[in-house]
Amino acid sequence: MRYGLIGEKLGHSYSKYIHERMADEKYDLIPLNKDEFHVFMSKKEFAGINVTIPYKEKVLPYLDEIHPLAGQIGAVNTIVNNQGRLTGYNTDFYGLLYLISNNNINAEHKKCLILGTGGTAKTASAVLEKLGADEICFVSRKPLGKNHISYEECYSKYSDSQIIINTTPVGMYPNMDSSPLDLTSFTQCMAVVDVIFNPIQTKLTKQAESLGIQAVTGLAMLVAQAKQAEEYFRSIKLDDKIIDEITQELLERI
Repeated sequence: MRYGLIGEKLGHSYSKYIHERMADEKYDLIPLNKDEFHVFMSKKEFAGINVTIPYKEKVLPYLDEIHPLAGQIGAVNTIVNNQGRLTGYNTDFYGLLYLISNNNINAEHKKCLILGTGGTAKTASAVLEKLGADEICFVSRKPLGKNHISYEECYSKYSDSQIIINTTPVGMYPNMDSSPLDLTSFTQCMAVVDVIFNPIQTKLTKQAESLGIQAVTGLAMLVAQAKQAEEYFRSIKLDDKIIDEITQELLERI
C-alpha cells in the first residue's frame, strides 16, 4: 500500500523529499485529473495520502470519518486508510499555525484579509480565529456569501487591513511574475503570509518587503503539515525540531 500526494499539478512539489526524509519510506507524487481522481479514491489502494489543489474539498464524500477539526473547516488534506475505512484530517491548520506563530505574527484583534475561498482559505480563517483576529474577510473574483468581498471592494473598503494571507496559486511556479494583490494602498498592513512555497519569495512577498511589511512564504508550513500527516499515517510522534531541519535542508537545495 502506497503513501503519496494527490493533486492536479504536482511538478512544483517538495513533498516527496519531505516525507521520505521523515519516514524513510517511498512517497509518490500522484497527479490526477478529475476522472482519475474518482477512480483513485474509489479503489482506496493507498495506506495514507496527502491532498492538494483542487481536491481538498472534493475528497469529503469519499471519507468514512472526518476528524472534528477538518469537519469544522470543511477541508481535508490528509487521509488515512485503516483496513478500507478512510479518515480525513486537516494538517494544514497545524502547518499554518506553526508558520504564523514561529514568525511572531500577532493576529490578535487584527483586521485580516484572506485571498481565495478554497480549502486552504477556510483553514486560514480557522487559524486566524484561534489567534483572536477581530475581523476576517475572504477576497474573491466572484464573491459569494457572508464576509466575501471582491478585489475592488478590497482596495476601496479594506485597505486598512493589518494581516493579509494569500491562499490562491497566483504567483506560484511557473507563473512567478503574477501577484494577486498590489499592496501599495495597504498602509496599515503589518504582515503578509503567502502559503506558496515555490518560489521561496513570491512577487507579493517581495513587494511587501519593499514596503517595510513583514512577509513570509509557505515552505515551513508545508514541512510542518507533513510532520503532522506522518504522525497520523504511522501513529508516531515526531519532534518539532525536524520542521526547521528539513526547511533548512530544502532552502540549501533550492
